[in-house]
Amino acid sequence: MKSEAGTRKSAEERRAQILEAAIGEFAAKGLCGASVEDIAKRVGVSQPYVYKLFSTKKALFLAAMGRVRERVQEAFRLSAASDPRNPLQAMGRAYDPSLFGRKERLMLLQGFAASDDEEVRRVVADGYAGLWRFVEEATGASDEQIFDFFARGMLLTVDTAIGLMQRLGKEVGSG
Repeated sequence: MKSEAGTRKSAEERRAQILEAAIGEFAAKGLCGASVEDIAKRVGVSQPYVYKLFSTKKALFLAAMGRVRERVQEAFRLSAASDPRNPLQAMGRAYDPSLFGRKERLMLLQGFAASDDEEVRRVVADGYAGLWRFVEEATGASDEQIFDFFARGMLLTVDTAIGLMQRLGKEVGSG
């Protein structure tokens, strides 16, 4: 496949583009509702090419979930490094809607929603546990503090989908 400049893109570049498109598609429609054909169209590749890089739609969904988890962890890592005296609070600020996109938050919710599939549940739970351990190691916070941190994050994630804070006339805050 050629880019705008007429140069051929590598499989890795296409893979990254496909994952980006998949995050948007899965965030909006979920694992069952999303279409690999629509994802391929967004990127300008064929559906068989998507399947060449990701063997199944579920494999693409899981890769997209992994990419979102990596983004969350990287945002947490950078934030903690920017405020080593208050790393947990810095990580909370990193989850602000202006810094972490709506599609990523909705993708997280779609991962939870698709977790009646055993493989999805395992991957989503392992990813969430990995984030928990990362926060624990990076901050030295107590289990109770980390629980509160993730509970607040879940509320912010749900708020992204339903606009609860706006309905209540409250300002969304993560710190």
